[in-house]
Amino acid sequence: MFEANIAVVLLVSLIVMVLLGVHIAAALGMASALGVYLVTGNFAIVERMLASTAYEALRDYVFAVIPLFMLMGEFIARSGAVTDVYRGINRGLKRIPGRLALATVLGNALFSLVTGVSIASAAAFSRISYPEMKRHGYRRAFALGSIAGSSCLGMLIPPSVLMIVWGILTEKSIGALFLAGVIPGLMVAGMFCLYILGVAILRPEVVGAGRTPAADARAAAEASAAVDWFSLWTSALGIALVVVTVLGGIWFGFFTPTEGAGAGAFIALILGIVKGMRYRDIIDCVLSVGRTSAPILILLVMASLYARTLAMTGVTNAIQDAFLGAGLGPAMILLIMIGIWFVLGMFIDSISIMLLTVIIFEPIAVSVGFDSIAFAVIGVLAIEAGLLTPPFGLLVYTVKSAIDDRDISIWSIFWSSTPYWVVLLIAVVLVAFFPAIATYLPRLMFGTP
Repeated sequence: MFEANIAVVLLVSLIVMVLLGVHIAAALGMASALGVYLVTGNFAIVERMLASTAYEALRDYVFAVIPLFMLMGEFIARSGAVTDVYRGINRGLKRIPGRLALATVLGNALFSLVTGVSIASAAAFSRISYPEMKRHGYRRAFALGSIAGSSCLGMLIPPSVLMIVWGILTEKSIGALFLAGVIPGLMVAGMFCLYILGVAILRPEVVGAGRTPAADARAAAEASAAVDWFSLWTSALGIALVVVTVLGGIWFGFFTPTEGAGAGAFIALILGIVKGMRYRDIIDCVLSVGRTSAPILILLVMASLYARTLAMTGVTNAIQDAFLGAGLGPAMILLIMIGIWFVLGMFIDSISIMLLTVIIFEPIAVSVGFDSIAFAVIGVLAIEAGLLTPPFGLLVYTVKSAIDDRDISIWSIFWSSTPYWVVLLIAVVLVAFFPAIATYLPRLMFGTP
């Protein structure tokens, strides 16, 4: 009964603080301190536990992975390499209906290989592809929906920041989690492309077809316009070298994830310099990554403290017993977890959702028979779907804030993003029923995770 009371106090106090607008890191820290104090009755123990947790977390080698991967992505994004490759994909797909939206999906998949942050993908492609689609007569809501929806690939296709955070929280192999996201990521990207092709064939006016002959001729001429092939191939080969070096090195055991991230950041820096980045640009990249990654690392320290508190107070066991004691089957338990992720996705970002829930949900999922690696992919898919869920889906708001177009309402973007949300749900179901979609490559490369 005492453990149950503490569980209620911890969870309710945390949820109340988050809803009141307290920063998630502060909410985690204060809830943890309250839990430790309720168990020990000694505030000195709270202080020592906070100090030891912060020390052990920050000295962990894997904590350098996140800022290094983000630095790699920042160098490549600011070098203009992704824009070059997007234009090359657009040129290569010129005979296919809906080519600009398809190029956006493929470009987002490519961008995912070097940044691993879906919100960064949404912001980047709102500036890269939306002006092109608007100029070619695409329905604006459809264009923005394709950007918001396909940006979800940023958290699934490796190197994904969410996968790194999941690995840190659950002490799973980050390399295995990266591999687990490959087939589901390609599957989701393929389903996105099939949806766009279907719309382009059935409703060609949505993708700019059927305009005046002069407009169609101008669009065809632009699609066939000369491409700076040197810049395109420099960008494509540079990105390919980063991907092969980093992911290949990690998967084949040449690098640890941290070493691979460092090597990728160095190669990306060289690519940026070749593409024209100067000293001021490099410093701006470093400062931008510092501003973004520092709060994430603080969140991870607080999440580590929260996990310790849950273990000390027996809250995880109490919640697990409550789930299992209710007589719910694995499918119903998974549905409840996904529902919670959707609700949280309306209000807070992906990493915060993961920090709040994974350390509780993952042991429960494993105990009822879900594979831990497959469950990680299910979790990432569901959390990303939550970021498209109205009324506060953060990806949709990111896209809206990144464009200068007052004629588009936020609700029209939500509506156009719904098919991509449905695809993510279908992917969740497929991975839940066929976990080999996620586990095949990790088992092939590493054996049983």
